[in-house]
Amino acid sequence: MPVAGDFANPALAPEGERRIIWAWADMPVLASIRRRWAAEKPLRGLSIGACLHVTTETANLLLTLKEGGAEVVLCASNPLSTQDDVAAALSLTHGLPTFAIRGEDKDTYYRHIDAVLGVGPDFTMDDGADLVSALHQNHPELIAQPGAPPAAAGSRASVLPAAAVGGVRAGTEETTTGVVRLRAMAAAGVLRYPIVAINDAPTKHLFDNRYGTGQSAIDGILRATNRLLAGAAFVVVGYGWVGRGIAARADGMGARVVVVESDPLRALEAVMDGFHVTDMDEAAALGNLFVTATGDLNVIDRRHFERMRDGALLANAGHFNVEINLPALASLATATREAREGVREHTLADGRRLYLLAEGRLVNLAAAEGHPAAVMDMSFANQALVLEWLTGEGAGLAPGVYPVPEAIDREVAALKLESLGLKLQKLTAEQRRYLESWESGTV
Repeated sequence: MPVAGDFANPALAPEGERRIIWAWADMPVLASIRRRWAAEKPLRGLSIGACLHVTTETANLLLTLKEGGAEVVLCASNPLSTQDDVAAALSLTHGLPTFAIRGEDKDTYYRHIDAVLGVGPDFTMDDGADLVSALHQNHPELIAQPGAPPAAAGSRASVLPAAAVGGVRAGTEETTTGVVRLRAMAAAGVLRYPIVAINDAPTKHLFDNRYGTGQSAIDGILRATNRLLAGAAFVVVGYGWVGRGIAARADGMGARVVVVESDPLRALEAVMDGFHVTDMDEAAALGNLFVTATGDLNVIDRRHFERMRDGALLANAGHFNVEINLPALASLATATREAREGVREHTLADGRRLYLLAEGRLVNLAAAEGHPAAVMDMSFANQALVLEWLTGEGAGLAPGVYPVPEAIDREVAALKLESLGLKLQKLTAEQRRYLESWESGTV
């Protein structure tokens, strides 16, 4: 019998539905895919196990997959990113079992992941690779054996174990941290099925990471603190696409941006973008506000807390809550209290106060609503089209981490431009021949 999900409050479903509809208005690329899939049903009979942030944008991706004929079960990819009204609406209004409760503890978080794996998905859709990691470590029997034939479309009940029908055959990964983990698995020879790195598509990381996280991280900080950024020393730790986006928006709001970066090329780029670049030891004494965006462990550590100014704010924009050394911060505090909702004050022995936002988890999702729908439109269009590709031309890949096919990436970009009412310049036949030739030179 179908599973029903595990969510906080059924009464929130109408509000969740209202917000899902609002987000849908800003997702025209995904809408064009849904219209085509309504007729073609390319995912008919297939089961998808998704571990994603439970937001209005994710809801619209799942409704598109459902329109394509898939059975979808969802759990949260972060304990604090769930929007409880959306979880209720997906489960009750749309019949998409959702296992997600905002603020759930670690045991519940992994129990929900197991619930998704328990339905026996044909494909996984992950954000951070917790689902894939749990599958490999705890349920390897659910992974398709090499050479095993896939289940016939439309031939299975909604909750048959994957092992009975061939098992998980392929998947997708949404974010940088997850791709890093998957490549480590592949390098160690333990990744047992093919996964496409959605994050590496230009229509994902150039827009979602830079513009989406750039805006939504600032949104989360402002909602949590109501602090003025103009004139503040704003330290961005990490200058990848996420760090670039946060730095640019903080700079645009009048902050004095300082960048901490370990890669010399990125550090030089930050200098050329007009920012002061230094190491974390120096930056610790300079900043009024710190945001981590590295994907690495303890980039803000005990010795840095000891140098910080009274009143410094600490936020994280990376996927996991490991970038700020939380145990070290707790050990330095003589007292803690909830200063505001989502803001924890840590008083040190000398009286200085440091403020941790959103438990050190993703500040854009834990303290705000995550990325705007307009940018998630492209990321999730990639997810949908890649999943369709994996059922056809991309079927049968060997285990490993794969890029999004260029044709899909370019299709998403073209559809987005079209939805904006913008025109793309077309090259003439003469111009194409010139670019493809080598004979012509200086004239």
